[in-house]
Amino acid sequence: MPTEPSQLRIDAGGVTLSGEQSGEGVPIVLAHGLTATRRYVVMGSRSLQRSGHRVIAYDARGHGSSEPASARAYGYQWLASDLLAVLDEAGVDRAVIAGASMGAHTAVRFALEHPGRVLALGLITPAYEPAGRRAEQELARWDALAEGLRSGGVEGFIAAYDLSGVPQAWRATLETVLRQRLSAHEHPRAVADALEVVPRSAPFEDFEQLGTIAAPTLVIGSRDEADPDHPLALAERYARAIPAARLLVEDAGPPPRSPIAWQGGRVSSALAELADQQGP
Repeated sequence: MPTEPSQLRIDAGGVTLSGEQSGEGVPIVLAHGLTATRRYVVMGSRSLQRSGHRVIAYDARGHGSSEPASARAYGYQWLASDLLAVLDEAGVDRAVIAGASMGAHTAVRFALEHPGRVLALGLITPAYEPAGRRAEQELARWDALAEGLRSGGVEGFIAAYDLSGVPQAWRATLETVLRQRLSAHEHPRAVADALEVVPRSAPFEDFEQLGTIAAPTLVIGSRDEADPDHPLALAERYARAIPAARLLVEDAGPPPRSPIAWQGGRVSSALAELADQQGP
């Protein structure tokens, strides 16, 4: 049976991060995406603990219950350093590192900088593309989301997001999730700072760098019909670039077909299989 979570308070270079750990077995560290919290990697599922794994989850700096950083200190160099602090505080030498979106990019940066600390990687809906950097129009959208959150809170963010561009089949679900995620932050202005900084930060320079990652890797992609902000073509590119990587994506079919990345139980099952392949 899974143990009850024990709380972690991590000193990450003067920023205190909030986290928790539970379960026993191969350690799996969960890193969430931009504007999310530690709940939004496996969506609250406890099946990893039930299947015999130690789960360590934390809120990124400025997110959830973690403290804010200075306004510009949200780039991937800081996020990867925070991940190292989490492992050290938890007393974990090597772990499966699983991250969603921003968390996936953080995991890649960490694997490049600290390969000896990584048993395996779970990269869920990566979205960073180094080739063209971020287009000014795309950066302007992130800036608008940041300003909406600063000036109007959750409602301001939702207005700036413009749900009218989301397929009707997913609109209500996405709005509900956005409201839940954004309401979970103790420091929403810090999240706004992160919205401006993270999209301008580079977790790695080019896809050739990913060829140096030796860790077994699972890339979980989503089809564009449901999740155009995390293009399937990019997930496929990560899976091709990392030598020991494989791609997992939901079957093609008429919408609505919920992405695997949105299903905590299925993500947990895939991560458990990845961890178990690394031995005791």
